[in-house]
Amino acid sequence: MGIIVRNLHKRFGDFVALDGISLEFERGELAALIGPSGCGKTTLLRVIAGLETADEGEIVLNGRDVGALDARDRQVGFVFQHYALFRHMTVFENIAFGLRVKPRRERPSEAAIRARVRELLALVQLDRFGERYPAELSGGQRQRVALARALAVEPSVLLLDEPFGALDAQVRKELRGWLRRLHDELSISTIFVTHDQDEALDVADRIVVLNDGRIEQSGRPQEVYEEPRSPFVYAFLGAANRVAGSIEAHGFVPDGASAALPAATARLDASSGPAFAYVRPHDLELHPHAIARPDGVAADVRRVIARGASVRVELAGEGGPLEAELARDAWHALRLVEGDRVTVVPRAARVFEAQ
Repeated sequence: MGIIVRNLHKRFGDFVALDGISLEFERGELAALIGPSGCGKTTLLRVIAGLETADEGEIVLNGRDVGALDARDRQVGFVFQHYALFRHMTVFENIAFGLRVKPRRERPSEAAIRARVRELLALVQLDRFGERYPAELSGGQRQRVALARALAVEPSVLLLDEPFGALDAQVRKELRGWLRRLHDELSISTIFVTHDQDEALDVADRIVVLNDGRIEQSGRPQEVYEEPRSPFVYAFLGAANRVAGSIEAHGFVPDGASAALPAATARLDASSGPAFAYVRPHDLELHPHAIARPDGVAADVRRVIARGASVRVELAGEGGPLEAELARDAWHALRLVEGDRVTVVPRAARVFEAQ
């Protein structure tokens, strides 16, 4: 295994940041930690790096127990959200810094340092920028310098704390594709923290969803997205509608409907009584209200937003707001406009007991 954490606990006063976290990551795996602010993502990363000390638990990196080691002895590369570059140093010297401050017996020769930096500049596609200063670079370029600096010391583990959080949407999208390609080339065990669910789904081999210092779910991105184990994961990872109703003899009946959803549509994680169905926007069907659908609920079209080949439709239902996503052709075929009344029918839903 590349990274193993066992039963990690960490408190800051009365606040429980990590509450018995146990995880195992394969060597060379790229994993994403996601969850709301304060859930423990960054604390977990900092404990693995040795920048925070756990109150309890074990950390094993590539077969070595590092719990008693300082951060500098763990062979971990750490990249922060805000670059943390030395403004008075050139790009070349920023990247070389970690090599130059090694103890004399471990420090490479000057020729080896220069060769390593040139190799990294090429790797992060900044060959021509070695003599520039951070202030002369764009945000995306600075973050690539920060990543090159972390890689210079040849870490066995790479930790990224919201590496693209300070960048605009287009640059983020470009850099996350670049990070995935770079990781595939280097195959370093990597964990990154992000608030961007799309980023996690696009880049990671594994997603770990945290909440209140605990693991809600861990697995392959598509698995976690399509098979969420709790209402929290369903609502957090991607857009989701929450439809109130109850589980009766024939299945889940949405409030306002006169019949249960077909068994093939509603997967039940509760046995009876009040419940909520969680439905992705692309799994909502819209029908003109005149078409009778006993398993549907009435709603009014409030807003229509066209986005390329798809159309997002914001609806006001009796139980609260809903959001549907349709192909543009399907939307035009309905011939609906804002203010029209429709019947909304889920095509696929996950039903959880009301808490």
